[in-house]
This record gives sequence, structure tokens and C-alpha cells, in this order.
Amino acid sequence: MGAQPFETVVGAHHAEIYRYIRRVTSRATEAEDLSQETFLRAYRAYRTLGPEANVRAWLFAIATNLTRNYFRAEKRRRAALLAASVERREADPEGPEDEARFGEAKMLLESTVRGLPLKQRLAFIMRKIHDLDYEAIGRSLDCSAESARAHVFQALRKIRLSLNGHELPPETSLTHMERPR
Repeated sequence: MGAQPFETVVGAHHAEIYRYIRRVTSRATEAEDLSQETFLRAYRAYRTLGPEANVRAWLFAIATNLTRNYFRAEKRRRAALLAASVERREADPEGPEDEARFGEAKMLLESTVRGLPLKQRLAFIMRKIHDLDYEAIGRSLDCSAESARAHVFQALRKIRLSLNGHELPPETSLTHMERPR
């Protein structure tokens, strides 16, 4: 375990970690969120840290990994948004029939997700909406990464079965989602 109380670690390093992330992201809100996430993850793992560990370097490693994940997710979000807007323009979303179909499909998908068992719904949302890895989902749900993967898989299976026969517009399609390995 770290040699100093965790509150001391936060007091000593929070401003520096925030400035580092702010420089990397160029955005104050993202820097605040990512620095908070850095210390949240550090808090969860602090008791496993050896007494001789370089806490500052360890915090920078956590912040760097979170920032990398943020940029990866941001890149995927931008690509998905661009693809969805192109597909939506091609489908003439200005037409009332397309808008109505899209709204119906969205409501069907949302109600299907709401009907999932709680752990499956939480795992599905954390993985597919918030792009968390299975380790993080497992920690959040107090289960193993493999159990988290199984919850996501079962949720996807139930969603596909529930939507069977209903054609979804490309923006709400589940075809891009993954199966557990």
C-alpha cells in the first residue's frame, strides 16, 4: 500500500495531473472529468501499490491511459456521427415517413433495453454507450470481467431476439456490436 494517506496524494498531485490533462486535451471540462477519473481509479487501486512505488509516475500513467482512451472514444464517436449523418441524409430524413420510422425504431430499442434484467442493462449501457472495458464493468457490477462480458452478450442476445422481425434504421442498428470472445 502507498506510504501516505490517499488524501495527501490527492492534495499533492491533483493540480499537476489536471494541468497535464488540460494541456493534452485543450479543454477544461474534459480535463476536470479525466482528472477526477484518474483519482477515482487511483483510489480503487491505491491499496495494491507498493510502499516504494513512485506515486507521481503512477498517477501520470493512469492519466495518460485515460486520455488515450478518451481520444480513441472521441475518434470513434466522430466517425460514427459522420457515418450516421451521411446515411441519414441519403435516406432523406426530412421526409415524415422516415422520421416516423426512425422514432418508432428508437422507442422500440429503448423499451427493449429498459426491459432487460438490471445487471444486463447496466453492463450493456456501460459497454455499448459509454465504451467501458469489461474489467471496469466488472468492478462496477462487483463481478469478474468474464461475467461482465457474459452480461453484455446476454443483453445483446435478448435485444436481437426482441427486435427480430423489426427493421431498424442504420443509426439504431445493433449489427456493429460485438460478441464476447
